[in-house]
Amino acid sequence: MDRLTIIKVGGKVVEDPGSLNALIEQFIKVSGNKILVHGGGRIATEIASKLGIESKMVDGRRITDAAMLDVVTMVYGGLLNKRIVAGLQAHNCNAIGLTGADFDLIRAKKRPVKDIDYGFVGDVDDVNTRELRLLISENVIPVIAPLTHDGKGNLLNTNADTIASEIAMELSNYFSVYLFYCFEKKGVLLDPEDESSVIHDLDSALFMQYKNEGVISAGMIPKLDNGFRAKQKGVKEVLITNAENIATGRGTRLV
Repeated sequence: MDRLTIIKVGGKVVEDPGSLNALIEQFIKVSGNKILVHGGGRIATEIASKLGIESKMVDGRRITDAAMLDVVTMVYGGLLNKRIVAGLQAHNCNAIGLTGADFDLIRAKKRPVKDIDYGFVGDVDDVNTRELRLLISENVIPVIAPLTHDGKGNLLNTNADTIASEIAMELSNYFSVYLFYCFEKKGVLLDPEDESSVIHDLDSALFMQYKNEGVISAGMIPKLDNGFRAKQKGVKEVLITNAENIATGRGTRLV
């Protein structure tokens, strides 16, 4: 099967124009078929604040009320998505910006209320890969924002790590899929303050141990949960790394 690299980028990498340009320069060096999935939560928080809308978070997850849904739609589907597409076009990489509503790409259901009401947050139900495969066959790079829809006219804010892993799992039926989670660190670190403490190979038992010990915490936990699930469902390789190393393959490899 042909190789397909899916790179999910978030954190400070997409917020600063300099680091975003550096990412794009590394991204175009990755050979073969490519998809880029992006986040952008901190910019959404910043713009919400300018508009007088309070950002509410629980354990690092955003509560998305109606006003915040408007903000994330503008920021994810508009500002950031088109900034990335324009950056790729500047390097002669033909790209198209998409949300989960475009092409009926990703359907989700509103997360049910249990202990917490997350508002307009979606849990992925279905990924339609037909149009993605068509775009890839035409050498067009899909750039996917973390928004889905419920098929009833409602957009939903959806975790970008989850979107990347769900797309990777579905497309592993057609490609040899490599999934890279790219952020500002060199990989999963034993010591968050020490860039040289990268865990080069991480299996699920070691992940559980580090999670219980508090070595791995916060937003890295759902990222790794998604990564291990993707690995179990046919994705060939999952790597946690930074922009500088997406072309070299260095970072934390899930095994």
